Amino acid sequence: MAFKALCLTHAPDADYTKHKGVIDTGKYRLYTVVVKNQKEAVKVARNLYETEKIESIMLCPGFTHSDIAEIFQALDGKVSVNVSRGDGPSGQIAQQAMQRAKFKK
Repeated sequence: MAFKALCLTHAPDADYTKHKGVIDTGKYRLYTVVVKNQKEAVKVARNLYETEKIESIMLCPGFTHSDIAEIFQALDGKVSVNVSRGDGPSGQIAQQAMQRAKFKK
């Protein structure tokens, strides 16, 4: 039985029905999905929990503390929810790159 995880990220032009993938090593199955907003993030997380029984969710730095809590609560506290955060300089580098790519904050 594989450990199943979901990596959720944001992009302003995302279509979660198309912008997704799966990596499966046999022992580890990683689902990746790019969403436009928090509503889609919750929908995707719930769906993958119900259909695939994911055990962990990794979120991009764009998720706020309240977003993280909402996802955790939407899954009744049954799934580990973690967020990727860098140090100050790394965050600035990523922010500048996102601005060049015309991401909206």
